[in-house]
Amino acid sequence: VQLVESGGGLVQAGGSLRLSCAASGRTFNIYAMGWFRQAPGKEREFVATITRNGGATYYADSVKGRFTISKDNAKNAAYLQMNSLKPEDTAVYYCATQTVLRWPGVRGSDYIYWGQGTQVTVSS
Repeated sequence: VQLVESGGGLVQAGGSLRLSCAASGRTFNIYAMGWFRQAPGKEREFVATITRNGGATYYADSVKGRFTISKDNAKNAAYLQMNSLKPEDTAVYYCATQTVLRWPGVRGSDYIYWGQGTQVTVSS
């Protein structure tokens, strides 16, 4: 499975961005997709995850109510709508996939395939 993120950029605090993750290859093996982020000098942290059919989602407390994860199985894509962005949301955002369902999948080790990341910068 190959993953390619897009949609990152520079935005002012309070603004919005929509990240996309396009999956290709053996996508039938994907049981859940997740988003993680890593800020400079910090460890990678979980952001959100969604099951294959989109029936269940789970969010980090830090983004709950501001971010929304969704999927489009017809396009083999996942999205992260980010609203009310804060400077502390600045990070490289990565999407990842599970080929064995581990719910809610908040650890990086729960995921096997990773994208290259997309930079999100929120200015104050």
